[in-house]
Amino acid sequence: MKAATTPEATTPRPANRTGAKSRRGFAAMSPETQRRIASEGGKASHASGRGHRFTAEEARDAGRKGGLVSRRPAKNAPAGYKVAA
Repeated sequence: MKAATTPEATTPRPANRTGAKSRRGFAAMSPETQRRIASEGGKASHASGRGHRFTAEEARDAGRKGGLVSRRPAKNAPAGYKVAA
């Protein structure tokens, strides 16, 4: 049985669909521009009163917990495996 030839089947794919990703949005900007825009957002957040500043104690607790807490155990974890809290 011969495959039907449709216009969709014979039309070549666009160049940007061949595996190479086009850079859009923040990815297309230079790191300096990204940093400047992010900084403006942070300043606006703090100016509106919605920003958060960590106290030394909060930062210390977050750093201590960083390597201990896992959102879910590994799929290959042995039976009875407990995640540190």
